[in-house]
Order: sequence, then C-alpha cells, then structure tokens
Amino acid sequence: MFSSTEVRSLPLQVFLNYRGEELRNSFVSHLADDFKRHGIDFFVDNSELRGKDLKTLFERIEESRIALAIFSTRYAESRWCLDELVKMKKRADKKKLHVIPIFYKVRARDVKEQEGEFGEHFRKLARASSGNQIKKWKEALERISEKMGLPLKDNSTEAGFVKEIVEEVQRVLAAIGLEEEENRFGRVIRFIKVRKLKLRRR
Repeated sequence: MFSSTEVRSLPLQVFLNYRGEELRNSFVSHLADDFKRHGIDFFVDNSELRGKDLKTLFERIEESRIALAIFSTRYAESRWCLDELVKMKKRADKKKLHVIPIFYKVRARDVKEQEGEFGEHFRKLARASSGNQIKKWKEALERISEKMGLPLKDNSTEAGFVKEIVEEVQRVLAAIGLEEEENRFGRVIRFIKVRKLKLRRR
C-alpha cells in the first residue's frame, strides 16, 4: 500500500478516489485490506487534511494504471473528490488511465444526473463554486458514471462487493499487462524489420 505520507518510486496499479469522511474507516479500509492480501499495489489518501496538496494527488493519478471512482451519497460534497475526478477523466480521455466507477449505496443515474441526496450535496457545493469549475465537475460525473461500473446490489454483502471489485481490478490489470506485452513485441518486430531493410540497402 502507498499512503499520502510516503515517497514512492515504483508505478502504481490502482488509485482510490473516494469521500474520506464517509468511507475511510469502513468500506475503503476493507477494500484496502483485500488489495494487500492479493498483492495489488494501490494509493489511498489517509490524510484527514485531504486535498491540501492536490498536486501530489494528481501525480499519483498520473502514475496509476487504474482508478476507482467510489461514488457514495456524500461524494459530491467534496471539491477534492470532484477535482480528482476531473483529472481522472482527462487521463481516461487520453487512454492513459482505466477508470472503474464503483456505486456504493448510490444509483448510477443519481451520479450522472446529480439527482437524489447525491445531487443535493452537489448543488450545495456548486453554490459556493465557479461556473467553469461546476461545468468540469458535471462533465466528469457524466462521463465516468457512464462507464461500465460495479454497483452494490441490494442482495449483496459488502464482503462480496469487495471481492467483486478485487476480481475486476485483477482482470483489468491482466488485460493491461497483455496489451503492454503485445505493444513491446510489436516494437521489437518493427525494429527487426527496419534493421533488415537497412542491411539490404547497403
């Protein structure tokens, strides 16, 4: 695990974007424990002063292969969560980050349309924010919530939900690894072809 207080040199696998006050000591803690058990390298901001250094958090996002956007009822009351989400959207749009939306006791529709209790928190924050920033937040919420995500179903336990998330992360990491291997192999083949062509011209 990598926390907000540590120095790091190796690439990250997963960045966790979530509302700390609501989930840090419950769901996210259980998810982090399961990631550790499965050897999945991840970043979680454990600081109670979350968002004081967004530059560092943005750097962690840039280092990551996967980001989990863990949407919860109070997610949209945090400008730091939303600013991270905007950064994640930018990276995803450039195909540099795989974002998986996690809907924890909130509907995907409520996130996309800013409805229900989720929407109430968003509108309260929006009243104290600039129009340009609100536009970016809305675009990020709509774009990310449209992706294939994982909802906590009514008949599911949190333990089962954590297991489902870990399995999905493992699947995506394996797919990313395969794609990177194919790209490396392709570059080697192209290099060999270029070398052969140059030798023929001599």
